[in-house]
Amino acid sequence: MNPTKSITERVCQAIGFEALALLICTPLLAWIMDKPALEMGMVTLAISLLALTWNVIFNGLFDRLKARWHLANNAWTRGLHALMFEGGLILVCVPLIAAWLNISLVQAFILDIGVLLFFLPYTYVYHWGYDVLREKFLQKHAARRLDALAGDPVAAVGEQAGNRPADIIR
Repeated sequence: MNPTKSITERVCQAIGFEALALLICTPLLAWIMDKPALEMGMVTLAISLLALTWNVIFNGLFDRLKARWHLANNAWTRGLHALMFEGGLILVCVPLIAAWLNISLVQAFILDIGVLLFFLPYTYVYHWGYDVLREKFLQKHAARRLDALAGDPVAAVGEQAGNRPADIIR
């Protein structure tokens, strides 16, 4: 299957990642910080929007790096992905958290480390799950496409040449 993801797919993948994280983190952080859910929701949403932007950019760069260095989709590569992704977020999020919650940079860093302890396994599991489901979807889609072509030899030739059946003049 083709490992390259379109920008649309990357955006959808990132939105799914952030939406699920938002649903998990907002009530959890409101409870831990003893802050109103609305305030923590706004902080979480701001961080989520930053992370969403970073996710799309980082995953595109990481896929290119993976291809260039011929890295396999294994546990080591996924661990590297999660560490690099979360490390980049720390640099941006700690000052934001400190300013928004009116706490010191050290307190914000400690809070961010706590959040990081959630997001490291979350990032690993989410992207692994996404890749597994994506592969199954692509295989199912490819199988349906082959079934549709089996009864139409002219379309099958066009598909093998890289043309869609609608593009072939009969």
